[in-house]
Parts: sequence; C-alpha cells; structure tokens
Amino acid sequence: MKLVLLSGGSGKRLWPLSNDSRSKQFLKVLEGDNGEKQSMLQRVWKQLNSVNLSDETIIATSKLQKDIIQSQIGTDVPLITEPERRDTFPAIALAVSYLYSVEKVSDDEVISILPVDPYVENSFFEKVKELEGIFRKSDCDLALIGVNPTYPSSKYGYIVQDKDSNTGQTEYYNVSHFTEKPTEEEAKNLISMNALWNCGVFAFKSKYVIDILIEKGLPTDFETLLNQYDTLPSISFDYEVVEKANRIIVLPYSGKWKDLGTWNTLTEETASNQIGSGIISEDAVNTHLVNELSIPITILGIQNAVIAASPDGILVTDKSASPRIKDFIKVFDNRLPMYEERLWGWSRVLDYEKYTNGNEMITKRICIHRGKNSSYHSHLYRDEVWTIVKGEGELALEGNITKVKAGDNIHLPANKKHGIRAITDLEFIEVQTGNGLSDDDFSRLYFDWDEMLNSFKKSKVIL
Repeated sequence: MKLVLLSGGSGKRLWPLSNDSRSKQFLKVLEGDNGEKQSMLQRVWKQLNSVNLSDETIIATSKLQKDIIQSQIGTDVPLITEPERRDTFPAIALAVSYLYSVEKVSDDEVISILPVDPYVENSFFEKVKELEGIFRKSDCDLALIGVNPTYPSSKYGYIVQDKDSNTGQTEYYNVSHFTEKPTEEEAKNLISMNALWNCGVFAFKSKYVIDILIEKGLPTDFETLLNQYDTLPSISFDYEVVEKANRIIVLPYSGKWKDLGTWNTLTEETASNQIGSGIISEDAVNTHLVNELSIPITILGIQNAVIAASPDGILVTDKSASPRIKDFIKVFDNRLPMYEERLWGWSRVLDYEKYTNGNEMITKRICIHRGKNSSYHSHLYRDEVWTIVKGEGELALEGNITKVKAGDNIHLPANKKHGIRAITDLEFIEVQTGNGLSDDDFSRLYFDWDEMLNSFKKSKVIL
C-alpha cells in the first residue's frame, strides 16, 4: 500500500501564525519529545515512522510549502509538488500519475489518501493499514475511515452507514450517503443513526483513478500531466470522484481523533498556555498567548481567550468565536507573507512601502543556519542591499567567492548573480528596491553549493 499525505491550504483559521507559505500543519506549538515544540507535520511523520509506514509515503504539496516541509522532516522525504494550487482532485491525480508512471505501481496497488495534520494516536495509522486488506475482501470502489463521534459537532462532515446491507460482518459497512456540516440538532440525529465523522481518509486501487483520467482524456504520464496542470479542473476529489462512485465502504475508528484547525481546538493540545514573551495573570482563566514578536504581551483578567501575535498581525478573540476569523481576514488575502520558514533558515519582513511613482521597498531580516546556503540566483527587476549583522559566511558573486562577516555591506544590482553560505549562523538585513517587487522575479542557477563551485572552476579553466 502507498500513502499520499495531502499538504495544502493556508489554514486561515489560525491567522496570524498561518499564511500561504506556513500553513497550520507547520506551526511548532505542540509538545514533542524532551519538551521540544513540534508541528503537526513533525508529529504525524514520527507516528508514520513508528508504525513502519513512512517508507511507503509521499507528500503532495504546493511549491510554496516545499522548503518548510524539507526543513521540518528532512530533504529525503519524497514530494509531489504542484506548480500551482488548484484543489484536491488535481493534487491526487498528479500523485497517482507519479506512482503509476514513475514508481510503476501495479493496477491493484492500494493508494490511501490522508490529510497531513490529524491529531491522533498511533492506533489510527494501524487502522489505515487495514484498508489494504479490506480491498481484498470487498468489491468496492472506495474505502473510507470514519471516526465514532464523541459529541454532536456542526464542524465536521458525516458518513452515514448502511448497516442493513452488510450481512453479518462488522469490520466495515457500506456507505449510504454523506452529510456536510449539519446543524447541532441534525448532528444529534445523525449520531443516533450511527453516522461517523468524515476524517478525510480514503483509499482506492491505482487503476480506479487511472481509468478516470483516461475517461476524461487526461494524461496518465506524470511529466505530461504536470505540464498540463493548469488545464485540470479546480475541483475537490469528493465532488469529482467520491460522489460518483458506485460502492463505498467505511471502517469505523473509535480512538482519539481531533482536527486542530481552529484556535479553540489547537489550544487544547498546545505545549503550554503561553508560548513567547509576555505575562498572563492568574485570573486570566483558560486563556492562551502565542507570541512570535520580540515585544512582550501582558494579559490581565481575560478569560476563555486566545491572543496570537506574529509579523503577519495580532489576533484577540474569544475561543468560541475563533473559527470565524477566516471571514474577517479576507481583506488581507493579497498581503505579502511576513514570515517564512525555508530549507536554509527563515526570513521576516520588517517594513514595506510603495511610493507614488510606483517604486517599492521591502526590508527583511534573514537568517541562514550554519552550513546552509541560499541558491545562486539573480533578479531581473530589483536591487538589493545586504547588511550583515551576525556571523560569518561566504558570498558568491558573479563567479567569485569572498568572505563576509558582521558589519559588511553588500550592494547587489539587478541581474547580478549571487548566493550566500553560512559558516556560522548568519543574519543580515536585506533591503529590496524596484518596481513590481515579486517572488516570481527569481532566476535560480544552482541550489547545491558544491555544484556551483565546480561551475566556477570550469568557467575559469575555459577562460
């Protein structure tokens, strides 16, 4: 069996910590081993390791999240990277085409799709293992895992079982229908009918999705599908595939399962009620502070609240109201992400200004971890000035290497090829100026530092 973890979306219900490049699954707010904080992704990946599933797992993600995934769980994790965000059907189709045409899995290979961020016990993944055997016993198109509800929630979708159609066996049940996010009263009625929470886990045989691609006239070859990705319908797998399946079965799961997609659910599992600089008074009962800023935040007498602060903004909310945040931050949709975690370190926007003549200025604080390096690249439209404020490094500039250290200033005009490697932890202030500043204004020549150095030696020999 192959597993595909879906890592997409921006997790806007966890604003201001989450943004387009740092979604909810990457927030290091859970308690990990030895008191260290870990992200949802890191927790799930450790669990997959512990139940011997990680070697059969790939992660389907967007190019915005590639660096942070590799930063948190390693560069050897296989990734299927979407060239642009669309929806779950294109993402799953791309992953299946990779398994089919590149890894050469058989038509009968069972492929299971999981969200990257469930908060579960290891027994949940043992249940996932059962999906492969279920396909050998049943003649189904799709197999799902459904969670036994612990309360009538209006936040989740429900899977309604058709128990009458299962003659005697209790391992799995046929699915009658689905109900999306009912009212609390409707949820109570669904639970009385033995409905299960839909946790977003389902499986199918490779041939099932490959046949759908062929039927739609879409390529089954990975590279071809990747090049045509922008032509795929932006639609969910549920609408495009699940609702059209002839027979769907569900395996009930009765262990712990939580969706930590809102502040009120996430704070139930955070490592402590305070992360970052600040003070919470004793009478501020059931109140959480998550502060990524360097300034302290003091909370006095406020109960049942979340105060979250990051370079992207500040949120003050009653816990019960926190799921509504997504509706209120739409005005920020086109805003530049103020904090990004990258494979080599992190960057934080300190200031941004757009002038009346159309020119722009962005000031960033950038950290490159010891032994890591940026790519060797150039920009077409922007000039940069770097001021090294901490550490030592090697600067690659137009085919030459020089040492840099705290106090050095470097001017990088547009079209100058450059990159930097940290000898010790290195920090610098970067000031970008130009017209139409964009992350798309980026031409990468090399990412591997040794490969870049070899190219410098060869070009000098030729000269």
